[in-house]
Amino acid sequence: MSAKPIFILSSGRAGSAMMQKALGSYAELEMHHEFHCEAVQQVAVSRYMGLAGTDDVHAMLDEIYAPALANCQRPLWGDSSNKLSWIIPELADHFPGAKFVHVVRDGRKVASSYLHKLGAECYDDEATRALADFVRDPLNNPAPPAEKRFWWPQPQGSHPQAADFASFDQFQRIAFHWVEINEVIFAGLEALPDAQHHFVRLEDLCANPSAIGDLTDFLELPPRDDLFALFQRPHNVNKPQDTPLSPQQATQFEALGGEMMARLGYAGTLEYRVAY
Repeated sequence: MSAKPIFILSSGRAGSAMMQKALGSYAELEMHHEFHCEAVQQVAVSRYMGLAGTDDVHAMLDEIYAPALANCQRPLWGDSSNKLSWIIPELADHFPGAKFVHVVRDGRKVASSYLHKLGAECYDDEATRALADFVRDPLNNPAPPAEKRFWWPQPQGSHPQAADFASFDQFQRIAFHWVEINEVIFAGLEALPDAQHHFVRLEDLCANPSAIGDLTDFLELPPRDDLFALFQRPHNVNKPQDTPLSPQQATQFEALGGEMMARLGYAGTLEYRVAY
């Protein structure tokens, strides 16, 4: 019998690795972080941008996720991956009864972390241009390789940022990503029954044991006092440094992300510092 799936959705740089380590400490849950990342990312971003259809997503899920669930020796199997955020409808159709957790973090910290810690693999100028050229003229421009740096969403058609995106610098592209991925997650989860999805802020998991209790209750996992300590230590940190936004970046971020910051409860708050 296949394991029951759990999908942790986020923008990335928002505690997804921390969630994998904390939840993966349960004996009944086989937990992954960005399972088969590059293959999933290419299909998921292609779906968002209209380059792939729902059948393509289901084929990928059959190839990558279905065997993992079928061969899991534990009752629960999970993946904590921002890549899945673009294909929520297909995940829900393919795996009825799957549970989804939407984890968010202050977008200023997300954007800064992407830029300063993963800037070489996230919206760099060359890779962004290669994907844009392929979308604009696929007959004369080859599709980018299935490499992480190339496959980041770019707005298309009537999207409010479609016309301006080409003039964005790398930081603005990252800020766009934080806003858009959370918009897509909200839209995808709103179509599902309330019992299938749970919302939590990373800051609350790190500050309030009751937020961890609500999460484990939702996932039907037994409560554990030791989980709170796991959320006190940053994970997946290749550069243990905290870089606040510059005044220019703060202005850019507010222009793109102000409304989403308010929606997520961060409006009017100061940018906090992370101690490593």
